[in-house]
Amino acid sequence: MALQNTITRVLPLTVAACLLAGCGGTNTIPDPEPDGSTMGGGADSSGSGDFDGFGAGEEIPFGGEAAELADTIYFDFDSYEVRSGDADIVSRHSIQILDSGASVRLEGHADERGSREYNIGLGERRAQAVRRMLMIQGVPATQISTVSFGEERPAELGSDEAAYAANRRVVITYMN
Repeated sequence: MALQNTITRVLPLTVAACLLAGCGGTNTIPDPEPDGSTMGGGADSSGSGDFDGFGAGEEIPFGGEAAELADTIYFDFDSYEVRSGDADIVSRHSIQILDSGASVRLEGHADERGSREYNIGLGERRAQAVRRMLMIQGVPATQISTVSFGEERPAELGSDEAAYAANRRVVITYMN
């Protein structure tokens, strides 16, 4: 009788512990805490206050390979998996980021289908997917930030498949 009471008390706890251990949820890589080095909050080191036209957080025009390198990764409908054809673009960006020491902002977007909240989440998942790929290839987390615009900043206006396809994207923007 005592053994049966022990089993009936311990068994549900064991099952619950096993289920919780198996439910890891999504493995997201958190953005680092902002500091002056990653958010452009520091002063100009020359002391002149002249940024040559480029303020904190603005895009830096790169020449050479970066100018030829596509800055947009496109996604299938309702997906945040980087297409195999775009994996090479992400890989080339990782090399560019590591060579230049630049920081990048990954801007996630979605088409207009779905609720505003869903599309913000989908844009974030897309940006995080590209972020994970960059980090796997050696780019430090401190050089990558993400933002999701959801459906709020369409690349192409319209309600046809061509417009939808153009709006399902992550834009890689180089920062100073």
